[in-house]
Amino acid sequence: MSIPNTQNKSSIDLLDFIQERATIGTWEYNPISTILNWSIQTKKIHEVPLDYIPNVEIGLSFYKEGYSRDTITRLFTNCIENHKDFDIEVQIITHTGKDKWIRAIGIAVVENDKCVLVQGLFQDIDKTTKDSKKLAFKELQLRRTFETALVGMAIVDLEGNWLEVNKSLCETFGYSKEEIEKLTFMDITHPDDLRKDYKAMMSMISGKIDHYETEKRYISKQQETIWAQLSTSIVRDDKGQPLHFVAQINDVTEIKKTSKKISQLLTTTEDQNKRLLNFAHIVSHNLRSHYGNLDMLLDIVKMDLPETTDNEIFPLISMAVNHLGETVENLNEVAAINIQKDLKTEPLNLLENFNRAYSSISALIIDSKTTISINIDPNIVVKAVPAYLDSILLNFLTNAIKYKKPTEPAKIEINTRIKDRFIVLEIRDYGQGIDLIKYGEKLFGMYKTFHKHDDSRGLGLFITKNQVEAIGGKIEVESEVNEGTTFYIYLKTHE
Repeated sequence: MSIPNTQNKSSIDLLDFIQERATIGTWEYNPISTILNWSIQTKKIHEVPLDYIPNVEIGLSFYKEGYSRDTITRLFTNCIENHKDFDIEVQIITHTGKDKWIRAIGIAVVENDKCVLVQGLFQDIDKTTKDSKKLAFKELQLRRTFETALVGMAIVDLEGNWLEVNKSLCETFGYSKEEIEKLTFMDITHPDDLRKDYKAMMSMISGKIDHYETEKRYISKQQETIWAQLSTSIVRDDKGQPLHFVAQINDVTEIKKTSKKISQLLTTTEDQNKRLLNFAHIVSHNLRSHYGNLDMLLDIVKMDLPETTDNEIFPLISMAVNHLGETVENLNEVAAINIQKDLKTEPLNLLENFNRAYSSISALIIDSKTTISINIDPNIVVKAVPAYLDSILLNFLTNAIKYKKPTEPAKIEINTRIKDRFIVLEIRDYGQGIDLIKYGEKLFGMYKTFHKHDDSRGLGLFITKNQVEAIGGKIEVESEVNEGTTFYIYLKTHE
């Protein structure tokens, strides 16, 4: 009775288990008989049936054309002829067409200086190789991003020494890479900002904070002060121990200088505005008083010395004083808008206010045979000063009627739409229009007129623009001569 060799069977099973778990197969080639044997795992890696019988030519054809096939062919031949072992990572194309990275190992068995057998291992390393290549590619991308970033970037150790610096950082401070790597960040930090930086470093190392942002000063190689926006974070290992800092240093020196200039300009502008307000106050009060005195003196002369009124100069003086009175009154209107700093706006229903303006000039509308198409949502509420809104609406309506075409009645269309946080009131007429190329820049100027009309003073649009801007709005215009004009009045919505 024979006893089965259970020890040999268990060894084979263990070998198969190891091969499958490690995705490592074996192969063997006899150069004398030209027989090539693949293990089960080697066949699985090639994705061929388990009863597949390979040969050398077929085996080599699995390797990807080009570098992989040329390399394995050369190494395999060299192993047989010159007894040189090989260990190479190349690519194959499996039976199902998959591109796969493998590790091929070949060892020559030599007898009497002749290769009688080549034995080898065949390992599937596709996932690890591709993961490794992806990681290498990402690291390359990060390296290129680091080197080519327009913002200064650096890796700094826990003592403040530069481990890595990019080109932008070197250019910011005027050092070469070799020069700056011999320094610490403390060496180029402005002395007055060192304490703040040191405190932040200690807080990050201790774990109180994980990043730090500040605006600080550095000293360049040329001993110039560099203002920069610093953003620093700390990098830790898997156990939470601090490794190093990553810093971004953005040069804001020019922005700082520009901000200072803007601040100075704003201060100057504010001072000039105060002077203008004082001037407006003088115009609206003192000058008006002087006109009143002149007008009163003329009345006294008329009463006490009536014979002087027959003098040919007196009517001219009277006319000049009247004109002065009109000018003062006009200037007073403009000054009144600009002097008021804290205008009390309130929510106003746009349609109700428009209907009020419409009613106040209803006689003019009927007399001029004007047709007005009104399309205003009754729920629209704007933020405005009541007197200003009335004045704005009346001005645009009367202008549209006043500057109609001489041969036909005025036609006006009113529409509204929402844009951003504004209600846009569109007032379109089909009247004489305005040459915007010629008059566009002067359209809202004081005492500017663009049509020959007896009662045109050139103040309506000027005052209206001031009123609209005073309540936080703006005016835009489109116009074409003999086609008409559309004004777009932006009024703040009430929220």
